[in-house]
Amino acid sequence: MKFLVSTFLTFALSVSAAQSNEFRDELVALANGQIAEIVSSSVVVDAVKAQNGVTADYDQSKIDELDTAWRSETDAADQPMIDAVLDNSLSMHLAELQDGSDGLFTEIFVMDAKGLNVGQSDVTSDYWQGDEAKWQETYLVGKGAVHIGDLEEDDSTQQLQSQVSVPVTDPATGKNIGAVTFGVNVEGL
Repeated sequence: MKFLVSTFLTFALSVSAAQSNEFRDELVALANGQIAEIVSSSVVVDAVKAQNGVTADYDQSKIDELDTAWRSETDAADQPMIDAVLDNSLSMHLAELQDGSDGLFTEIFVMDAKGLNVGQSDVTSDYWQGDEAKWQETYLVGKGAVHIGDLEEDDSTQQLQSQVSVPVTDPATGKNIGAVTFGVNVEGL
């Protein structure tokens, strides 16, 4: 019961924060248009399905172990785990999409059914996103779900950004198999 109350409060706060995002309508339109097209591509779907085959039996201790290893590599000179993800074909595809977006997309990362990174355009601070609203409010909700994050000012670029997350759906089964988060420069909408 305590978990359900906590989950509901987290969801209510996320919805409230997302509703205060003045760019919500434009971001939802982007999610249902250009982002939906990218997410439904075979490059994304096939990569998520392949990783789900590898991670299906991972328990929480394995996920925590991987997340800890990832976090320790973010500031290290040697980054074999991070490099393996950044060098995969999905990550290269996402980096090309980001580069070709004329500054609209500030980051793109794809997560599997466990909330683990499958591919990304840039390094994320953690490997496991499964404990965050961007994954929980898309993958767990169902096809057509859209999570709009808070507006934030990027310290380095001074641009207003928001994260837009949607589920990855297997076109053959109609079931969610993962999720994708796009960092969006709202000034580029």
